[in-house]
Amino acid sequence: MANSFGTDILIQAPNPQEAAAFYKEQLGFTVSEEEPMIGLRGPHINLFIEQGPALGPVLEITVASVEEAKRRLVKKGCTIVKDEPEFPHCYVRDPFGLIYNLSGGGI
Repeated sequence: MANSFGTDILIQAPNPQEAAAFYKEQLGFTVSEEEPMIGLRGPHINLFIEQGPALGPVLEITVASVEEAKRRLVKKGCTIVKDEPEFPHCYVRDPFGLIYNLSGGGI
C-alpha cells in the first residue's frame, strides 16, 4: 500500500477572508485564489481556507482508492468527519487525532 502526503494543508474558519488576511499580513503569504476556497500558495506547502467551524489542520494524503482507504480506516477506528465526494472531500480523523483529506490517484 503506497500513499503520500500532499503539499496541501486545509483549515476551516468562520470568516475565511479574515483568516487569509492574517496569514497574508503576518506571515507573508500571497492569496492565489478565492474560489471554491481561499488558496495561499507557497514554495513548499499550500494553505487552503474554507468556510466552517474550526477542525484544526487537515493534511492531504493521496491514496490509490479513496473508497477502499475509507472502508479500511473506519474498520481500524477512524471516523469520517466530512464526506463530500463531489468536491472532493473525505476528511478522516484517526484514533490519534490527526485529520486528513483522502485524495485519489496514489500508486
